[in-house]
Amino acid sequence: MYDCRNFYINGEWVAPADGQELEVINPATEQVIGHISLGNAADVDRAVAAARNAFDSFSRTTREQRIELLGAVKVAYKARWQDMGQAISDEMGAPLEFAQKAQAGSGYGHVATAMTVLREYPFESDMGTTRLRHEPVGVCGFITPWNWPVNQIACKVAPALAAGCTMVLKPSEIAPLSAHVWAEIMHEAGVPAGVFNLVDGDGPTVGAAISAHPGLDMVSFTGSTRAGIQVARAAADNVKRVSQELGGKSANIILDDADLKRAVTRGVFGVMENTGQSCNAPTRMLVPANRQEEAMEIARSAAARVVPGSPREEGTTMGPVVSQAQFDKIQQLIQAGIDQGATLVCGGTGKPEGLETGYFVKPTVFAGVSNDMTIAREEIFGPVVSILPYQDDEDAIAIANDTPYGLSGYVSGEIEHARQVAARLRTGMVHINGAPNDVRAPFGGYKQSGNGREWGAHGLEEFLEVKAVMGYTPKSD
Repeated sequence: MYDCRNFYINGEWVAPADGQELEVINPATEQVIGHISLGNAADVDRAVAAARNAFDSFSRTTREQRIELLGAVKVAYKARWQDMGQAISDEMGAPLEFAQKAQAGSGYGHVATAMTVLREYPFESDMGTTRLRHEPVGVCGFITPWNWPVNQIACKVAPALAAGCTMVLKPSEIAPLSAHVWAEIMHEAGVPAGVFNLVDGDGPTVGAAISAHPGLDMVSFTGSTRAGIQVARAAADNVKRVSQELGGKSANIILDDADLKRAVTRGVFGVMENTGQSCNAPTRMLVPANRQEEAMEIARSAAARVVPGSPREEGTTMGPVVSQAQFDKIQQLIQAGIDQGATLVCGGTGKPEGLETGYFVKPTVFAGVSNDMTIAREEIFGPVVSILPYQDDEDAIAIANDTPYGLSGYVSGEIEHARQVAARLRTGMVHINGAPNDVRAPFGGYKQSGNGREWGAHGLEEFLEVKAVMGYTPKSD
């Protein structure tokens, strides 16, 4: 049983201002596995005060001091890697091997990347007689989601530390256990008191207090587009910087010169990974209309190879979705696909056979989907693939771009052909022929998928202000 009822403020674990508790549920067993406290505005005030008090000294640390600090975080993280993976598996139901390698591994990767970027980043440069200085933006508020919990914490906290910022984190109340392991890692690494602070709570209370707090200079939010709009509105009164990584409905264009079997199979597995709970999942699979029947059979075969089950059982490749509310939403959207006339290739409503306990969803594939259907418009955040037929490249590009989102895109085909199509997608990222994420490349989207960039040097720059010092170098006579 995880006891996470205290908050981490000013280098100490402290009791909340109010004692209201929330149960943490294991989505694979539906059993209570821990407790957190729900914070309030008073807790946020304490955390912000600690971060503000620490900012003056931490913002003036040298590059070398911050590299050393991130190195200590790496060492401490490595020592707690197994604990981190276990917590993620318990709180969100990810298969244990996936939680250890991909989920926990991503947190470590962002710390290592922040160190590399910090070593190389040019914080000062000259433009004639003017010196340009890149300085820490200030005290930051972080609001992070449950689907890739430590990934989203690390890709904010690590570059913020590298920049010299101090911070207050509100992790998701649905999957908060890994955040507490992270806070313990920060403490064990010797992060100075007040530089990193953690307050648990829900969005309408703690999230809103962070977004609107006049003592914060920036808010970085990852979550739904709906919630992101609320964060931006709350932050507007203080004119603080807002960086957002929001929803997605990514198109996966399989060109007529692609290896259809390989591309379709890869696309199905790309959605089923993490039980479809990834904002950049390739959920809209676009295939040539004259090959849709073939694509359907390949997708059916691929989905049949997905093994839903207990995260602890060897051979499980897909765990449950994170909560009852998420399960119910996915069921409604699957039913909407059926009701609106899409062809159900496999899966459907209900739970997989033999998995009555836990929030398990059938690996589901639809075909004959048109881009005006609900399953093609809304972010399902579950293991559901929609196959959309297209007539030619122009049609495929038009369908791909016909969405309020623009986070990621996928193109499979002959390399030059794929490059030409990728160039026309209105998305922040494009993966050609199954290329994996690049931890040093910017992660973020166009349109309602957000307005910031994370990862690598672009992630560091989110936490920097630019100061122009005119006359820094006097003109010579």
